[in-house]
Amino acid sequence: MFVSESSIYISRENYLKGEEISPIRHEYIRGEVFAMAGGTQAHNIIAGNIFALLRNHVRGTGCRAFVENIKVLIDAADVYYYPDVTVSCDERDRNSSDSFIRYPSLVVEVLSDNTEAFDRGDKFADYQQIETLQEYVLIGQKRQKIECFRRNSERRWELYTYQKGEEIYLASVNFRTAISALYEDVAEFS
Repeated sequence: MFVSESSIYISRENYLKGEEISPIRHEYIRGEVFAMAGGTQAHNIIAGNIFALLRNHVRGTGCRAFVENIKVLIDAADVYYYPDVTVSCDERDRNSSDSFIRYPSLVVEVLSDNTEAFDRGDKFADYQQIETLQEYVLIGQKRQKIECFRRNSERRWELYTYQKGEEIYLASVNFRTAISALYEDVAEFS
């Protein structure tokens, strides 16, 4: 999941100050700081592809897409995460100059062997505490499979699974694309 772990409590303020000067990224989880492991080429290409598609799609709509280096603060869970891709359509994030956002409508994680269990478990549980979050998307690296957890009108999470050859739909930003577009230039799927 992570490269290293700190065993002493660190305040949010000290964490943010440290992140400003650190050459590597860290996630903050209830007073503990965890160094982020490096990713694979496939991970980077998939995250880049979905970011590029979403960035072009939301341009001029008031929504903004972010990739990897913008943290999401979840106050209720006392965490800062670095999602692979995030979209916020909330004016409160638009007017912020912080290195993080608080009100995403869409969070995308590209799964890896080291992070998959955490992304599906504790991290998803933390993300569910964000009132503005409408969709949580998990993208597989080993096969063309996307899982989209979408919050319904009763505030419950429903799973929509998309496979190779299908078109995905992200309701939070009214976005459609072929799955193949997300995996474009990934060696295993070219």
